[in-house]
Amino acid sequence: MLQDKSCKANIIAQPPFPCPILTQPLEYAYFLANIVSKSSRRANKLYAPQYWPSWIFIGFVWLVIRLPFSWILFFSHLIGKLLYKTTSRRRRISEINIELCFPQLSKGEQRQLVKDHFGAIAMGIFEMAMAWWWPNKRIQKHLRIEGLEHLDEAINSNKGVLLLSPHFTCLELSGRFFSSSLKHPFSAMYRPNENPVIEYLFHKNRSQLFSNLIPKNDIRAFIRCLKDNETIWYAPDQNFSGKGHVMPPFFGIPAATNPATSRLAKISGAAAVPFEYRRLPGSQGYLMQFHPKLKDFPGQDANEDTKRINQIFEEMIKRAPEQYFWIHRRFKRPRDEATDIYRDRGA
Repeated sequence: MLQDKSCKANIIAQPPFPCPILTQPLEYAYFLANIVSKSSRRANKLYAPQYWPSWIFIGFVWLVIRLPFSWILFFSHLIGKLLYKTTSRRRRISEINIELCFPQLSKGEQRQLVKDHFGAIAMGIFEMAMAWWWPNKRIQKHLRIEGLEHLDEAINSNKGVLLLSPHFTCLELSGRFFSSSLKHPFSAMYRPNENPVIEYLFHKNRSQLFSNLIPKNDIRAFIRCLKDNETIWYAPDQNFSGKGHVMPPFFGIPAATNPATSRLAKISGAAAVPFEYRRLPGSQGYLMQFHPKLKDFPGQDANEDTKRINQIFEEMIKRAPEQYFWIHRRFKRPRDEATDIYRDRGA
């Protein structure tokens, strides 16, 4: 067996095919950092004055996560209200997504869901810091794991595991849950962040959490990990309008999606295990839940396989809709189509 250090496992690997979608957990961390500091990309001194607002905000987050969990929720609620009022474009994108995906809700219910989502985004910033700086004892106190036997069964098949999940706002914290709770080793699929302060903190803290940080474009390592019976956390739920995209429904709306999951499973023989993670109501903590591996996957039709995965993701999202990544333009059309669902609706 190959002993490539980069192949212990990967956290949140995006499709290893041309795909201009998110590859780092918590894109909204960068989104919020941009609000705090409109710094030049050319600047390379982390402590230069233009980065002081970012450091001040990071220091505030560092202090808040030392408070009781109920207080962290309180501050996330306040910051969520601020984001809702000040980020009009992201708010409009979220409103469009929720209008499309939950037409059965009243206008008032849709509006409240958008507000709750921005609260979850703000909580995601604190959860990122919790992942980096909470001690293991406190991590374990707030974690509940279900269905671990399904992951163990898939690992014991000795063909690799694709953990399939959508993007939820507590994604970074779930990576810490893996590293502190599971015996199976994990490494991180990684893309440098454009904000130097966030990039520094991402790299410094993820290096401590995971065995290795794998460049996102290292396709050979990605495939080799599966063939070496490693586990890859794979999130193919975001917009992919590049070559080879398919248009299966997502909440009943045609959505440009990468069909790579089916191909990866076929090439490697890896088991596909649906996996969800979410913050529970109130101060109950967090749930990591593994489901049985998909039967008869992959099938003969990659489009049908992708549709099947989307349907699984929909059910996961319905259990905690405010925590899904609604500020992403999930229904952006391929370039060869004239219509733009977001532009046409004022986003």
